[in-house]
Amino acid sequence: MRIECIAIGTELLTTRRLDTNSVWLGERLAGLGLAFHRKTAVGDSREDLAALFREALLRSDLIVTTGGLGPTFDDFTKECFAEVLGVELLEDAQSREDMLAFYAARKRVPAASNFKQALLPAGAEALRNPVGTAPGVWWEAPPAHPGARIVMLPGVPREMKRMWEEQVEPRLRGLAGAPVHTLRMVVAGVPESTLDERTREARERHGHLDWTILASLTQVELLARGAEPAALEAARADFLPVLGEDLVGVGAGNLEDAVLEGLKTRGETLAVAESVTGGLLASRLTAIPGASEVFLGGATVYTATAKTALLGLDARRLAQEGTVSEATSRALAEAVRNRLGATWGLGLTGNAGPGAEGGAPAGALFIALAGPGGTVSKALAISGDRLDVQLRGMAAALDLLRRTIRNG
Repeated sequence: MRIECIAIGTELLTTRRLDTNSVWLGERLAGLGLAFHRKTAVGDSREDLAALFREALLRSDLIVTTGGLGPTFDDFTKECFAEVLGVELLEDAQSREDMLAFYAARKRVPAASNFKQALLPAGAEALRNPVGTAPGVWWEAPPAHPGARIVMLPGVPREMKRMWEEQVEPRLRGLAGAPVHTLRMVVAGVPESTLDERTREARERHGHLDWTILASLTQVELLARGAEPAALEAARADFLPVLGEDLVGVGAGNLEDAVLEGLKTRGETLAVAESVTGGLLASRLTAIPGASEVFLGGATVYTATAKTALLGLDARRLAQEGTVSEATSRALAEAVRNRLGATWGLGLTGNAGPGAEGGAPAGALFIALAGPGGTVSKALAISGDRLDVQLRGMAAALDLLRRTIRNG
C-alpha cells in the first residue's frame, strides 16, 4: 500500500514550528507494518493544495493530511478536497452537536465561523474529536478513486493523536502487514559522526536491520527497525559494550528521564542554580511526571544581584572572579545544594551570545556539580546561536550528573 502524508500550514514553511505530527504518525504506521512512501509540507494556498491533492490521488492508496480543519480563513483542507473531487460540503449533525457541547461545557458560545468545522464532503464520514472542536474526516472510495482512502486530521498534536489511536488505527489494522519493531538507544556526550564510526562494525553485523541515527542538540538516537523482536534483542546485547558509558538508555526515555530515574534508584535528590540557561534545565526536569520525588527545586540567578540575594554569593568575590566563570559555577552548585539540602547541586554560568559578556566570549559555558564527595566542574566552548548554547549546556550538565551517578 502506498501511503502519503501531507502536512498543511504556512507556519511549517515560514516559522520555527516543525512538523512533528508526521514523525509520530510514521512510528504508529510502523507498528502496523505500514510506512509512508512520501511526506510533503505545503502552505495555506488553495492553488497549491488542490494541485497536490490531485497528484496524491493518482499515486497513493492512503492519503493522510494534518492541519487546515480549523475555523479561520486559512483553513480549507476539506473545501479543497471537495472541489477537487466535485462534491458538496454538507453539515454533519453529530459534529455540530459535539461542538456545541464542547463550548457549553466551558460556558462559551462558538463564533459563527466555528460552524464550518461541522461541514463534511458528501460521502465522507466524520471522525469525532473528544478534545477539540475540529472533527476529522474518513473518506473511503471517493468519486472516481474506488481504491483510495483519505484521512484528514487536525494539526493540533493532542487532537490528532487521540483521533488516530481511537478511530483511524483500528480501521487500518485489517490492511496491516507484519508489525515493524523498533530498538531505540539514546546516547549523550558524543557527536553523531563519532557514533557512526564507532558503531559501524556492529551495524554491519546486524545489516539485516534498518538503521538510522538521529541527532538533536541534547542527545543522539540510534534506531534499528525490523520485523523480528529476537533480532533486535540480539543487536541490543551487541551494542551495550560498544556504547558503554555514553549510553543513556534503551527505549522511550531521554537524558532527563535517565537522570531522574538514576537519582530515584539511589534515593538521592537534586537542586539546580541556573544563570545562562535561564530556568531551562528545571523546566525540562519538571516536565516529567514524578520529578518531585527527587528534584527539590532551584534558582534562576541570571544576574549578579540574583546570585548574591538568592544564594548568598559574596559580591566582592563575584566581582573578582566574574559572573561567567568556573569558580562562580562551583560556588552556585555548592550554594544551592546547601540551601535546599540536596544530595547534588548543579550550577551553570555562561554566555549564550551573541557578543562577549561578563568577560567571556559567546559560547563559553561552565558547569559544576557539587555532591557528597566534593565539587567537580567543566569548561565548554559551544558554537551556535543562543538556544544552541543553552540546550547543549543543559544537556552537558545533566550528562555530567548522569555519568557521576552511574560511576557511583
